[in-house]
Amino acid sequence: MSADTLVQQILDYDNRADPYPLYAELRRTPVARQHDGVYAVSTYWEILGLLHDPRISSDARNRDPLAGGPPLAEDDPNLPPSFIRLDPPEHDRVRRMVTRPFGPPVSPRRIHDMRGELAQMVSALIDGFDGKDQIDLVEDFAYPFPVMVICKVLGVPHEDERLFHRWAEAIVAGLDFGTDQDPEERVRNSQQARVELGRYLAELIEERRRLPGDDMFSALVTDRSADGQLSAMELTVTGVLLLIAGHETTVNLITNGMLTLLRNPDVLKRLRDDPALAPRLVEELLRFEPPVQFLPQRTCLADIDVAGTTIPKGSPIWLFLASGNRDPRRFHDPDRFAPERLDNQHLGFGSGVHYCFGAPLARLEAQLALTELARRLGDPQLVEDPPPYRSNPVLRGPRHLPLAFSGLTR
Repeated sequence: MSADTLVQQILDYDNRADPYPLYAELRRTPVARQHDGVYAVSTYWEILGLLHDPRISSDARNRDPLAGGPPLAEDDPNLPPSFIRLDPPEHDRVRRMVTRPFGPPVSPRRIHDMRGELAQMVSALIDGFDGKDQIDLVEDFAYPFPVMVICKVLGVPHEDERLFHRWAEAIVAGLDFGTDQDPEERVRNSQQARVELGRYLAELIEERRRLPGDDMFSALVTDRSADGQLSAMELTVTGVLLLIAGHETTVNLITNGMLTLLRNPDVLKRLRDDPALAPRLVEELLRFEPPVQFLPQRTCLADIDVAGTTIPKGSPIWLFLASGNRDPRRFHDPDRFAPERLDNQHLGFGSGVHYCFGAPLARLEAQLALTELARRLGDPQLVEDPPPYRSNPVLRGPRHLPLAFSGLTR
């Protein structure tokens, strides 16, 4: 099977439940040009090198329109790109300013000090299972928990959390290259959802400017640093990014994690008996079943030689992180889920200047969620395996995960 056909198979929903055999075939050609002009990169060391290569741009404005590739969801001339779609030094300025109220060195304890509150959220959601013998882990837990968390971090009122589901689904669909929907309509719907969410956030940000609290939006509008202040438009676009990225990937991390544990009952029992296993277990999940399967929006700023192939300037590149995470040249026995794995420099959060901004929060959420689910659910069993998956091949995870269980422990 040609590499071109393999990528189409990876995008095909019929292979969403298990794309990993296709990734194994794709790695036979580490860099493969597709018929639409995209270069697919599938091996660990080549992906890692490109993630750190300043000749690789995340800015869609550098893409050669004649080079091909699918339409990009953020090609909206009315909005500035978010900082993950910028290159240094513009990227670095915005990222530094957004990091100040979120983590080290200015706010080193923000995430750590949320542990108790996050644990209470987890307990309250699981308490809601009382009297039931079956749940949908996505709808009943894995979706609401990260939404509650990111809204709390940013300062979104609790009563407004319900508004984000529709916006989030439309925006994430902008990355859904495997859908049968017309690509122009997909991009148009994604942009409209961004506008609606942006309008809501612009009003919220102005409210926080007038009456600041202890949340991240308040800190961003009142902060003064050597980099100056974020403009109103930069604040709005950054807010859209943080709200979407702050929960969509974590939903998949928790859901993929519980699915993997139920398929490996010995590991589930180990976690139940020893919660200290959670940090290493989550790292292995990020390698074994990463919530972000590939990065589809990169562009060459110069001709680059990779694994014997020259990728021409202006060409679009897709970096298949999930394939790199299963590369046997990098990881021993890569198709085995092994929480005891010590050498685990996975690509689950990317790498380089665009390393996932929210990685510390996502790690903590997944550790708390999976540990408490393992402890409290009595004899959990999958109702359906494989479960129904979301259509999106980039942000891959079950759309529903029905679980049966015998009761709750306290």
